[in-house]
Amino acid sequence: MRSSRFDAGAAARRLASSHRIAVLGCGGTGKSTAAREIAGILGLPLVHLDALHWLPGWQARPEAEWEGLQRELVAKDRWIMDGNYSRTLEIRLRRADAVLFLDLPRRIALWRAFWRSVRLYGRVRPDLGEGCPEHIDVEFLRWIWDFPRRTRGKLVAARDAAPKGQVWLVPRTTRDVRRLLSELRALRASS
Repeated sequence: MRSSRFDAGAAARRLASSHRIAVLGCGGTGKSTAAREIAGILGLPLVHLDALHWLPGWQARPEAEWEGLQRELVAKDRWIMDGNYSRTLEIRLRRADAVLFLDLPRRIALWRAFWRSVRLYGRVRPDLGEGCPEHIDVEFLRWIWDFPRRTRGKLVAARDAAPKGQVWLVPRTTRDVRRLLSELRALRASS
């Protein structure tokens, strides 16, 4: 089990003062759920990148169109976006004033992604594009398995190279994420 020194109260205060938040992490870590809750608490426009990237039938949006769409979205003054998409990560990071990197253990991510696929099989989730029903995707599960080795390091490097003033919040457990959301709700209720 990972030790956690995550200060949920301080993280909530930092998020509460942010206007552009990127939510990153491995598939199955709860990016879409956290982004949806934070958007509701802070009143930020919510963008699920998966819903924009995937066209009906799980067809990827053409790369040039995908990059242009993201540039248009990040130019806005207020947003919260969930999704990794390493090729276009820099577009979002250049504009984000806060980054929530859900760095949960691989076993949690794998279990959640698998269970979500079983539970929602054949249905379209609200954070996915129309015509993209949930299915058991072995390639996606393999990507989750390989995430610590292939992708996590890129996110850590981006955090280490973050511009001055950009806040990176890195909960490492489900409990950290729950405490962060609880603190954020309490902070908003008291203001």
